[in-house]
Amino acid sequence: MSFGPLSFRRFSRRGRGAAALAAALVLSLSMPAAARTLEVVASFSVLADMAREVGGDHVHVTSLVPPNGDPHEFEPTPDDAKRLRGADVALTSGLGLEGWFARLAKASGYAGKPVVASDGIRPLKMDEDGAVVADPHVWNAIPNALVMTRNIEAALSAAAPGDAAAFKKNAEAYEAKLKALDAYARAEIDAIPKNSRKVLTTHDALGYFGAAYGVEFLSPLGITTGKDPSAAQMAKLIRQIRAEGVRVYFFENSSDPRLVRQIAAATGAQPGGELYVESLSGPDGPAPTYAAMFRYNVDTLVAAMKAAQKS
Repeated sequence: MSFGPLSFRRFSRRGRGAAALAAALVLSLSMPAAARTLEVVASFSVLADMAREVGGDHVHVTSLVPPNGDPHEFEPTPDDAKRLRGADVALTSGLGLEGWFARLAKASGYAGKPVVASDGIRPLKMDEDGAVVADPHVWNAIPNALVMTRNIEAALSAAAPGDAAAFKKNAEAYEAKLKALDAYARAEIDAIPKNSRKVLTTHDALGYFGAAYGVEFLSPLGITTGKDPSAAQMAKLIRQIRAEGVRVYFFENSSDPRLVRQIAAATGAQPGGELYVESLSGPDGPAPTYAAMFRYNVDTLVAAMKAAQKS
């Protein structure tokens, strides 16, 4: 049997096509599959930003509590339940911050176990309505933020082992940035006399910052924002502020400022600005990331304390 020129060309093309297809199949089987983008749901904006820093291009992160939102008093919606149900990784800060999360997880049918980013951090203890409770605001000191970063890295690496090297590299770069911020805060605050490092804030969210950097914070509210102080508690705080010579007060972006204004009027304390302690600002605000938030808070506190010294 013989082949004409046209038949041979057709056979050759078919042969080359089959060979190319076989080669492509072998190559695709030998190459590791590209890891898919992880769906990460974080309880609030600070935690979400940390996850984006560590996850980079390998994650899509959603924050349940939006920027400028209060993580204590958040009310989840059906859309939040849907987001959580579809998560590969769910991140919470823990220590009682997100009292609503367990209800949301049950309602959503989320089958996973949320990662608690504060694991390994030794919490401060506080008196809240006669009970000793853990202070949940751990992220407001950089040493704690470093622990949270490592916990997030471990969680993402467990969910996507193929991207573990990228998560490790991102986490190390982020940790270096945070350590530089920690050194900056210590240098700036150490330049202010200790007796001038006393300020009034809306609620007790800066205990870890105060312990780490040597600033004393007084507030009318406890560690949560859900209950107003009694008249007796307010009177006691006003007496303390007067006795200790607290000369400057701050609002918080996610809290009602009226109580602080009332105390300031009674004590003569002067406004120092707005702090971001439980929530990031929007993208156009002064604190769109955790690193920007921390630097902004340090600069705002230092500027106000220095101004109070001169007045």
